[in-house]
Amino acid sequence: MADAANRGTNVVVIGGGVAGSLLAKSLQFDSNLVLIDPKEYFDVPWTDLRSMVEPTFAEKTLIKHSEYFSNGTIVNSRAIDITATEVLTEEGRAVPYDYLVVATGHDDPLPRSKTDRIGQFKQDYEKIKSSSSILIIGGGPTGVELAGEIATDFPDKKVTLVHKGERLIEFIGLKASTKALKWLKSKKVEVLLGQTVDLDSVPEGSREFKTSAGTTVSADSYFVCIGKPLSSAWLRGTILKDSLDEHGRVKVDDKLRVRGQDKIFAIGDINDVKELKQGYLAQEHATLVAKNIKSLMKGGKESSLAPYKPGSAMAIVSLGRKSAVAQFPFMTASGRFPGMIKSKDLFIGRTRKLMGVDP
Repeated sequence: MADAANRGTNVVVIGGGVAGSLLAKSLQFDSNLVLIDPKEYFDVPWTDLRSMVEPTFAEKTLIKHSEYFSNGTIVNSRAIDITATEVLTEEGRAVPYDYLVVATGHDDPLPRSKTDRIGQFKQDYEKIKSSSSILIIGGGPTGVELAGEIATDFPDKKVTLVHKGERLIEFIGLKASTKALKWLKSKKVEVLLGQTVDLDSVPEGSREFKTSAGTTVSADSYFVCIGKPLSSAWLRGTILKDSLDEHGRVKVDDKLRVRGQDKIFAIGDINDVKELKQGYLAQEHATLVAKNIKSLMKGGKESSLAPYKPGSAMAIVSLGRKSAVAQFPFMTASGRFPGMIKSKDLFIGRTRKLMGVDP
């Protein structure tokens, strides 16, 4: 049980994504905790592409905040300002804090309700189902995984992937990129590298898309799978305006506190820790900061705070339901072995267990 004094400590978490949701769950019985998030649910992001080809999958991948967070306050709004003592929300609410955690991740405006989010997945599914040919723009992990999901569940669809880079999934090693390309080609996905598509130049309703290399791609529908911007631009009008690096990431120390701030932390993709931005690492950020805030609430000294050790270069990119390509610190693998690790249920069973909800 938390000390009564600690229960009066105001902890505010901005962002209900991978890192923020776990932190809120972890500290809800140790403090007076407020979770600020415009959505009523935690969307497990690495499962979204499976939900596009199997909308019912989203019933488990969208977890309402109220399912794991029962002892605190949920404010369904956007944070628009941070002062030295409180967070201001879009709806005009001032939320006081003793400790603040910024976990806003990427700027991905999603529907407020779980029902509407599932509706989006159903629309995507119908779009895929009704198309004979599909264009995917972007060959990072999102584009590659979407191509894999479609090629696996709808093998008769003609899928073309256009990527501006010289290789796929450039954030991991060359071997992994090469293996992903080989797998996609084996599924008859056409991959065009070193090319872009200017959608603004495509007439509305047209099914002809011309790439920067002059290649014409015919497609009944398309999906844009390029990286989303960080959700940090709003911080430029707050007390953290000088805490952003040139990429818009929040600069943190080895305790994951915002540099120059004693009681403000930044976790997940929003911070500038030099590591691959992966979901499991965002969860490690949350676990460490929960531990450090608990220590501070008990009067712990600086020396009692745990430092964060950046994660090693490890990533798994799913290729359909049974295969994947993986980069581990010691090797690169593809096929069924990494697929067994991630692709079957995309860690949703593990994630639901971690969040304390029924599997």
